[in-house]
Amino acid sequence: MSEQAERITVDGNRLVHRLGNEILCIEPWGKDGLRVRATVGPEILETPWALTEPVGGEATIDLTEDAAVIRNGKISARVQEIFTQSGYLQFFRHTGDRVETILREQDYVVHAHNPGTRIYRPAPDGLAHTEVHFAPREGERFYGMGLNATGRVDLKGSVIDLYQRHVKHVVPFLVSSAGYGFLWNNPSLGRVELAHNLTRWVSYGCPQIDYYITAGDSYAEILEHYADVSGHAPEFPYWASGLWQCKLRYETQEEFVGVAREFARLNLPVSVLVIDFLHWQYEGDWKLDPAFWPDPPAMVEELDRMGVRIMISPWILVDERSENYAPMKAQGLFTGSVDGKWDTVDFRGPRYQYDPTNPAAAAYLWGKWKENYFDLGIRTFWLDPCDDFHEIQDYDKVLYQIGPAKAAHGYFPVAHQKNIYEGLLAAGEPEVVTICRNSWAGSQRYGAAPAAHDIMSSFEHLEEYLKAGLNLAMSGIPWGASEIGGFVTHDNQSDRFHELMVRWYQYGVFTPVFRTHGHRKNNEAWTVGGDAYRHIRAAIFLRERLRPYVMQQMRLASARGVPPMRPLFFDFAEDAQAATVEDQFLFGPDLLVAPILRYQARSREVYLPAATRWCDAWTGKEYAGGQRVVAEAPLEQIPVYVRAERAELLELFQGLYAL
Repeated sequence: MSEQAERITVDGNRLVHRLGNEILCIEPWGKDGLRVRATVGPEILETPWALTEPVGGEATIDLTEDAAVIRNGKISARVQEIFTQSGYLQFFRHTGDRVETILREQDYVVHAHNPGTRIYRPAPDGLAHTEVHFAPREGERFYGMGLNATGRVDLKGSVIDLYQRHVKHVVPFLVSSAGYGFLWNNPSLGRVELAHNLTRWVSYGCPQIDYYITAGDSYAEILEHYADVSGHAPEFPYWASGLWQCKLRYETQEEFVGVAREFARLNLPVSVLVIDFLHWQYEGDWKLDPAFWPDPPAMVEELDRMGVRIMISPWILVDERSENYAPMKAQGLFTGSVDGKWDTVDFRGPRYQYDPTNPAAAAYLWGKWKENYFDLGIRTFWLDPCDDFHEIQDYDKVLYQIGPAKAAHGYFPVAHQKNIYEGLLAAGEPEVVTICRNSWAGSQRYGAAPAAHDIMSSFEHLEEYLKAGLNLAMSGIPWGASEIGGFVTHDNQSDRFHELMVRWYQYGVFTPVFRTHGHRKNNEAWTVGGDAYRHIRAAIFLRERLRPYVMQQMRLASARGVPPMRPLFFDFAEDAQAATVEDQFLFGPDLLVAPILRYQARSREVYLPAATRWCDAWTGKEYAGGQRVVAEAPLEQIPVYVRAERAELLELFQGLYAL
């Protein structure tokens, strides 16, 4: 019997390879997918992390003298002995009779001083610093990884740190142009290096290597497979498809209701009006301060009559002066510290942070939110923050109930989203959409609509977060929310700012959640200034007309995981030019959007993908695909094109300024 045969065993559907103290386990996972786990610990752990959904499927396993192959539908993995490595892994995609290599571990060619492709180094708390090294592919492109400001849609060549912060959501799911999706099912701190000479996944401390890979014949099929194993977004409610009006901040009930009344007086559609943070007396009270919000039931009743839903941002930090501090401290409901020195975070003074991974903390927090918000009729929540609020350099010192943050940091937003989602369902609210400051793999399952928070009010950030938003869409999270106008505003009076707001609204019309936010007093359409109002009003009415189309795309997103907002190559994979375009996108299959990303630009080049014909949404003029055109872009409009076979959509773009 060969050494390979001695190391390989079949355990039900699992292929298991043992060498020294490493256990490598490969098994079928959902349709056309495999889950790979490896450890130098005593056993393979069954922690699901993002892979929450029940899966089935039978694998075919073939053993030979020098290799073992496990296949599940369109994907297979081969484990074999090579000169430089025992248990060398390669993955293949099967399309009819064709078999092609889609991913393989790096072959370091010579045995001497071989770093290995699966690396384990001891770390504190019984964890291991781990690495997995994969070989590069010529011309391969990567998409996904959440919301990271890399300046590009194609992530090849990027290094992405695996931690959360205001303007950064890490979702460690990649889609490759080679026809596969890859989930690093590991919420630990770490990084991924998508270099031209190596792809390297690194964890600074975890109990085991854990990843999922799926093959598909299209980007849509890959994302559907991923949604099947990590969770589909729930049904998107109609009320959420209109305008969400928000700013820092409406300070009183009188001011807040006054904004709703002005929307009504102007006959300007609005779906959601937002109460931002600091609506309490002390951080962690989780209730409206009666000195500024004297009659919440009357406020809710009036906005209900207007058809306006209230969203509120309760935060998750607790001041020692709060009425909830003492009972939570006594019950151990806050995040802790691995060395006893990092129990508090700094936000306008020391604050304690609830631990979303602790079921008792989750129950306590939801009980207060239900009593003081939900029972008043406020049923929609802004989860800001839903990430660990410690300083970045202290992330590895934090302790959650489920373990050290070094191993579980990325799971924090999912845990909080899950708690609120399940609380709302249990309280009788089935229509859950939460705006979230952060996300991780699986956030979509709990109604999360992530948005970039605290970005700049600038054309530069409009472009950067347009591209980041396309990668969020490719991460399996279809409900990305815009932050129209950006948040940090150093200039809110100039012509440049007024034009920026117009162009951001015009872009925001074609994002899944049409939301404005900003740290400025003039953040209502009629207060922005200059000549902006009439253009913003037209954009709002265009979104209103498009809502039936938006809802069609949202239903598809929930059913199949197909993101409404997506890069051109998603639908036009056979068009090589489509993959080079990173400043345009599709909204559903029928609308091609080319935002204006420069101050005073009044035209821009637009690429029209091949294999179809396109109509200018504003003029109706028809163009053949597969060409670049120069589109006019007066301040009244951005370039939008409609598939010629959906010409009935053209009428939605007409007469907006007359409304």
